Amino acid sequence: MKRKGHSYFIVITMGIGLLVMAVLYGTINSQLPDPYGLRKTDYRLLGRPLYKLDISWPKYTEHFTGDVFGVAVNHLAGLVYVAQRGDNVPKVLVFSTDGEFIQAWNTTTLEMPHGIFLANASNNPTVWITDVGNGPYGHSIKQYSPSGKLLQVLGSAGQAGSGVNPLQFDQPAEIFVHSSGEIYIVDGDGGMNNRLVKLSKELQMIWMHGEKGSGMAQFYIPHSVTVDNYQRVWVADRGNKRIQVFNAVTGDWLGSWGSCFTEDAPYSVRLTPDQKYFVVVQLNTNQISLLEAPPVGVIGQCRVVSVIQLAEDIKPHLVDLDLKTGALYVAEIGAQQAQKFTPFTLGGGFL
Repeated sequence: MKRKGHSYFIVITMGIGLLVMAVLYGTINSQLPDPYGLRKTDYRLLGRPLYKLDISWPKYTEHFTGDVFGVAVNHLAGLVYVAQRGDNVPKVLVFSTDGEFIQAWNTTTLEMPHGIFLANASNNPTVWITDVGNGPYGHSIKQYSPSGKLLQVLGSAGQAGSGVNPLQFDQPAEIFVHSSGEIYIVDGDGGMNNRLVKLSKELQMIWMHGEKGSGMAQFYIPHSVTVDNYQRVWVADRGNKRIQVFNAVTGDWLGSWGSCFTEDAPYSVRLTPDQKYFVVVQLNTNQISLLEAPPVGVIGQCRVVSVIQLAEDIKPHLVDLDLKTGALYVAEIGAQQAQKFTPFTLGGGFL
């Protein structure tokens, strides 16, 4: 009996110790000194801990010279493309997933990049960038080679509009290119359009929702778009503080989530590689939330599983994930940087 009581005491003590470590992790470990002598953002983990900050990425931050708006990952090549704005700054920086600086694009064909997307990583990778500038290259979406060579332009560059034939944009926010080659575009970031557009691989219109408002399939500043493995399109409807869901084939409205966004709007929406969680950014509250992804046929209500609470005025904007490792990259306007978060893993998967 004496030995049994002693064993219980050890188990309880260990349990309390682990609990204390878990509680303190988000406040103490998030403020560990950076071994490279660089300032890193303090952060706290709320709810289930799914991601932790990689303080070693990138290895040197002096390459960030503008306001960082978007990020895209080529998981096969191990490259991270960061889009930034500013006068006399390179509009795209390229890093390795290990944190090494690779190159900068000093292209003159980009004015004000907003969203950035890496398409067709396994065969012929290209980088798509939405441009919300008002100059001769703005109001368009551009496709580049991995080294920054302009390949083609969607829309009427320099001319804001709502036309369909030819296709025009007004401050297009983001583009998502499916593995099938089909393209989904949210247009625009505060301009005259509030549209979700689906194009074929041949750039022909398949379907569109384009009415401003707060009703079903209406938008007010649609800001980000992604497609899951169940042929559902998820749109961060920023101005309406909700995420709307559509059938990718027919364009039919399937539902919406709003209860998770009472304090601030969703700015970015992406899926983890295992399709279990949506990563949603809320810029004004400086939060990165992970929401439980519903199974096929069910939309239901949104449920927040985990939150990365960033420091004040970091202003996270858009995100992307490494489809190989699950690493999360965040573009931060206020902090003028991109950061990497790696998943807590057990046996190769999420905890």
